[in-house]
Amino acid sequence: MSDLKPVNSRVVKGLAVLLVCLGLANTAQSQTGKPNTVWPKQAIRIVVTFTPGGAPDILARVLAESWQQSLGVPVLVENRPGYGGNIGADLVAKSEPDGYTLLIGTVGIHAINGALYDKMSFHPINDFTPISFLASTPNVLVVNEKLGVSNLHELIELAKAKPNELTFGSSGVGTSLHMSGELFKEMTGVQIRHIPYKGRAQSLPDLIGGRISMLFDNLSSSLPLIKAGEVQALAVTTLKRSPADPEIPTMAEQGLPGFEATSWFSLMAPANLPPALQKRLNNLTRQTLNRSDVRKKLLASGLDPAPGSPQELSKLIQAETSKWGRVIYKSGAKLE
Repeated sequence: MSDLKPVNSRVVKGLAVLLVCLGLANTAQSQTGKPNTVWPKQAIRIVVTFTPGGAPDILARVLAESWQQSLGVPVLVENRPGYGGNIGADLVAKSEPDGYTLLIGTVGIHAINGALYDKMSFHPINDFTPISFLASTPNVLVVNEKLGVSNLHELIELAKAKPNELTFGSSGVGTSLHMSGELFKEMTGVQIRHIPYKGRAQSLPDLIGGRISMLFDNLSSSLPLIKAGEVQALAVTTLKRSPADPEIPTMAEQGLPGFEATSWFSLMAPANLPPALQKRLNNLTRQTLNRSDVRKKLLASGLDPAPGSPQELSKLIQAETSKWGRVIYKSGAKLE
């Protein structure tokens, strides 16, 4: 005879009720936006809209390395340069809002291109979920020493003496680097031609080779060449000198008061990202960028990390959109 006893019917009913309650709890948890412990269960990709080596790429790889260790899934950096950042941004805007496709946002993509381009395949604000501000870096005006100028005043005089003969390069139409050049033209009255590139990998060799007269670049990208003496830095575009190289004077110090143009970078996701994922990604970003070793590395590269809330990032984008919209309107710049 078996030693097993019949299961008490009350126990069976109790277990059934418990299972139902657990199911309802899980459903409620997903509906209230509490953290989903399943994410991430596959590779995450961070899209960079410029070629490797520049500030956005540096930040993406810092995040990828840290997250890969803490999350236990591959975190891939995908470079999609071109069209002022619009190609890569369009890819992310049209991706699923599931936390697996993210974007290193830029001032160009989210605050400039909307006013610069007549037609956009995505909305620079409405089609994205803000995660966190990442870092900022001054832009720097660098020249080839063969140009024969040693300061901003001499460059302006040369440009006025040779209207439309000098050229300035940037990492693409609509970038803050392009806008730095347009602001420079507006404030000085010089006539210089813009030569857009897909990234520093193409623009810096042309500057060194003398194929362009000057270049507006992120300080973080040009700093190694400046220190090596391969290019000459005339001015940074922030109101204060950069701690990364305090010997470089500002534009304002050299006769252009109020000149300010900063490149900044953010982490963005497609629109309609669940609030729980937005919060988790924000926390991950803060944890990474607040690490002392990461901060030290980024500051040495000319990047100033400053992660914050999604709300703070949204306010910055609104303010920058208004600022650069006015510059674009005054310059008359417009693209299809």
